[in-house]
Amino acid sequence: MDKNLLYRRIPRVDSLMREERLAEQIRKFGYGSVLAVVHDVLGEVREALDGCTLAEMADRELADIPERIGRKLEEWFEPEMKRVINGTGIILHTGLGRAPLGKGVMERAALASESYSNLEYDLKKGMRGERSAHFERLICHITGAQAAVAVNNNAAAVLLILTVLAEGGEVIVSRGELVEIGGKFRVPDMMELSGAKLREVGTTNRTRISDYENAVCEETKMFLKVHTSNYRIVGFTEEVPVEELCRMKKRYKIPVVEDLGSGVLLDLEAYGLKHEPTVQEVIRQGADLVCFSGDKLMGGPQAGIIAGRKDYIEKIKRHPLMRVLRIDKMTTAALETVLLEYLEPKKAVENIPVLRMLTRKEEDIRKDAEKLAGLMRESAAETRENRAQANHLHITVEKCVSRAGGGALPMEDIPSFAIAVSPEEISAGELSRRLRHLKIPVIGRVYKKRLLLDVRTLEEKDFPYLAEVFCGSSLFGGEIG
Repeated sequence: MDKNLLYRRIPRVDSLMREERLAEQIRKFGYGSVLAVVHDVLGEVREALDGCTLAEMADRELADIPERIGRKLEEWFEPEMKRVINGTGIILHTGLGRAPLGKGVMERAALASESYSNLEYDLKKGMRGERSAHFERLICHITGAQAAVAVNNNAAAVLLILTVLAEGGEVIVSRGELVEIGGKFRVPDMMELSGAKLREVGTTNRTRISDYENAVCEETKMFLKVHTSNYRIVGFTEEVPVEELCRMKKRYKIPVVEDLGSGVLLDLEAYGLKHEPTVQEVIRQGADLVCFSGDKLMGGPQAGIIAGRKDYIEKIKRHPLMRVLRIDKMTTAALETVLLEYLEPKKAVENIPVLRMLTRKEEDIRKDAEKLAGLMRESAAETRENRAQANHLHITVEKCVSRAGGGALPMEDIPSFAIAVSPEEISAGELSRRLRHLKIPVIGRVYKKRLLLDVRTLEEKDFPYLAEVFCGSSLFGGEIG
């Protein structure tokens, strides 16, 4: 096989750019983008021809190059970040964006960004205002705090508090509360970055009030309590509650700060879940400041919320680091919208997706699972009738366990129901891979050679799509991705 003859069959760049089929691509994506992809595809063709040993292989590589260019252009301009369907049963799935915000919240965020807004403009006074004013009143009303502010995430909130109140001094923390959060970020690392010095007290499993008292010195700037929301120590344990630290702070004039981590604004016990300390409780117990995540149990956008004493919040607002860590206008609008739901707790449970999923009744989930399973079985039956080579599926409804996720409620098994899919001709792992490569990816979990789709984290509006997917037209029509 003469390679030189093969290379001569590769179309020239200028002739390709004059191709009628690429004219629409040029109008859609621009001349420069199409030209770049043409060079890219021709490079791939040359590289493939180098390794060709049969004429049939070479013909395949040279076939319909304009079509290949069109496909590659579509891939180039397809956004990497996209909506996915979460069938894992993990409500606050960090990999899938944690708290879904819901349509109403996103509409408000879009309104705030598609045109000008009063982000930092006081409409009543006709002068410069503060972006925190839009949500501060709501946080204070809901939690009982004197003042509040928000930054990019809770790690940023901890860093900012330590920098403003404890830089150059010591911060006393129980050894059992020196946690590591996601991404290998650790509380001691935050302290080092802020310029504060860590003073560990107690042991991993037991810390007493006397441990704190014995550690107080002239350099002490803060008592920091870290709620271990992402793990639990059980058995022979003891910890000092916030109210005890607050009684001691009066003698030493040292502020008490609690990092509440996941943060929750409703009593989850009322909905059959284990008790998780609320922001309101921590404020009532006397903490000077409390910080928590916006996109975990609160069910809002990514943010780190700091609430508590007005004088400390004012110091934080004035610090130069505040400008570095502040939230943007879309987050501000989304945060205000979510907090407005909390003015009526029943409304919050209905309208905030995270709370709705957490508090859904097991029987309601079972009914939805049966409904979805029925739709999927119908689609699978149609596939068997219309396609002789279609993969047969066994679809059942099974009990399973959901998780809060995001480091929240680590010991909580939340009863749920899942669709269990057992394909005959491919493995559950291959089915999972194919689902991930759909136009709207579906993320489940593989368990005992079956694919499970936990209905707790599915939305009913996606049921028709899931049924269509399992009819085989896009899932079993050959290799995907």
